[in-house]
Amino acid sequence: MKIHSPSLVELHAFLAVCRQGSFRRAAEELCVTQAAVSRAVQRLEEHLAGGRLFERLSSGVTLTPRGVQLRQLTERHVLALESAAQTMGRLAQPQRVRLSVIPTLGIQWLMPRLPAFTERNPEVNVELRQFKHDEDFTRDDVDLWIEVKRPHRRWPDHVQTRYLLGCELIPVCTPRWRQQFQAPQDLQRATLLHHTNFPDNWQRWFAQAGAPCTPQLGPGFDLTMHLIVAAKAGMGVAVVPGCLVERELLLGELVMPFDIDVSCDRGYYICWKRDTPAFSARDKFAAWLQEQARAHAGHVAAPESAPQPG
Repeated sequence: MKIHSPSLVELHAFLAVCRQGSFRRAAEELCVTQAAVSRAVQRLEEHLAGGRLFERLSSGVTLTPRGVQLRQLTERHVLALESAAQTMGRLAQPQRVRLSVIPTLGIQWLMPRLPAFTERNPEVNVELRQFKHDEDFTRDDVDLWIEVKRPHRRWPDHVQTRYLLGCELIPVCTPRWRQQFQAPQDLQRATLLHHTNFPDNWQRWFAQAGAPCTPQLGPGFDLTMHLIVAAKAGMGVAVVPGCLVERELLLGELVMPFDIDVSCDRGYYICWKRDTPAFSARDKFAAWLQEQARAHAGHVAAPESAPQPG
């Protein structure tokens, strides 16, 4: 059978110009020269023998009616081929798992444990990808996310989630601060460091401790990492997920003024796209994460709102 379709190189060049509205920007997207993109589009126009696909303007390019028709007929299929190639490439190299993790959890909880995973599974490479706030879980450069469940947040339908850890909150301060408190209500007169995204954490804790109140909050921080550093610096008392201060408690840099924790409706979740094929490296790493979480806090149950594995 004689093949009438143009080459994928030419179609990729054409579609990049469609997306970017510019031969120069298309060349940047494809990591080739502008001349290479121009030649590919010219070959495509000659192959189709139907005239120009773009009108060249001083401000860029615009599609001709024939160009519009070609884009409608080809774009979905070319993108599907690209996605298939990426998927098959990942399946051919199942020993890599690409992870995006919320920074404080990555630094405080995950990093100290990663050497143990590597020692047990030397054939699996864990590669960290940039963490993005307001993640929509559509990126192709990530296999697993570890994200926090935020108040009133609904996970997207295309994402599967599984609770990991972090729903328990504990108060922490320096040993010097600890000497000032005899009962939980004594903390009400302390400098209460708080997370600006979760200002109700202290109110939750005081209610659990049997000292309900509307606390007067002190300095606020938008990252739990900063909250921990402030507590270590002696700026006040913080309430944070216990999993994030393991090292500080072990070394005595921080102490719990009272051994009382409170469960919140948040915590950290493992997330992955439902429609991506399973592969051994990802599944092995996800299982190890859950094993580590159980070892850390086997007595802490998942919050009631945690979705069940599906």
